[in-house]
Amino acid sequence: MKLYAYCLADDIDVLEEPSSGISGAPVRLLKTEGFSVLVSDLDADVVQVTRENALAHAAVVRSILDRTTPLPFRFGTLVTEQQLVNYLSARKPALETKLAEVRGCVEMSVKIIREPAAHESEPDENINQGAGTSFLAQKRREILGGEQSAAQATTISTWLHEQISSRIRAEQVTLRPTEKLVLAAAHLVERAKVKKYRENMAEACQSRPDLHFLLSGPWPPYSFANIELEFKTQFGVS
Repeated sequence: MKLYAYCLADDIDVLEEPSSGISGAPVRLLKTEGFSVLVSDLDADVVQVTRENALAHAAVVRSILDRTTPLPFRFGTLVTEQQLVNYLSARKPALETKLAEVRGCVEMSVKIIREPAAHESEPDENINQGAGTSFLAQKRREILGGEQSAAQATTISTWLHEQISSRIRAEQVTLRPTEKLVLAAAHLVERAKVKKYRENMAEACQSRPDLHFLLSGPWPPYSFANIELEFKTQFGVS
C-alpha cells in the first residue's frame, strides 16, 4: 500500500467533510513533521494520467482552499509513508519557507491574446520574383516580425505589471511573442486584495481594446510551489 500525496498545509487539524480522490480513494489527513498532508491510501504502483484523475487531484487540493493556502504536490506523487516522512523531515526548513511565502494567498491567472500584426498577414509581395529572392525576402520579414513581436510582448508584460503590481505578492510570466497567446501570467494575490486586483484588471481590460484577456481564479498556488521542493524522482506516474 502506498500513499498518494495531494498537498500539504500547516494549519489543518481535521477535514471538514469526507471526500474521495484519485480512483475514488478516500482522502485522509496525515499529521507528520509538523505538517498536515492530504493523502489517499492507494494499492497501485502507478497513477494513470487521465482527465478524471487530474480533476480528482485538483478537487482535493481545492477542497481546503477556503480554510488555508495549500502547497500542492505534483500530480502523480505516489510514495510510501516512510518516503514521505523522510522527505518532509529533510526539506522541512525549505517547505516552511515556501508555505510562509504563499500563506494567505491565492493564485490568479491572466492570459492575453493579441491579433496578428500587419506584417504577419501581409501577402507576399515577391511572389513573382525568383525563388532565391523570395526566400530571402520572406526570411527578412520573419526576422523583423519576430523582433517586433518580442518587443510588443515585453511592452505588454511591463504594462500589465504596472497595472497590478501593488495588488500582488509575486508573479510568474511566460511570453510567447510569435503566438496569438502573447502572454500567460500567474499572480500570487493576498486574499484581502483579490477584490481590488479584479477591479484593477477590469480597468486594464477596458483601457486596451486591442487585446483580449482571459482571467481565472482564485486557484491554489500551483505556479508558486517550487519544483525544487518536489521529490527528485516523481514516483508512480505513467
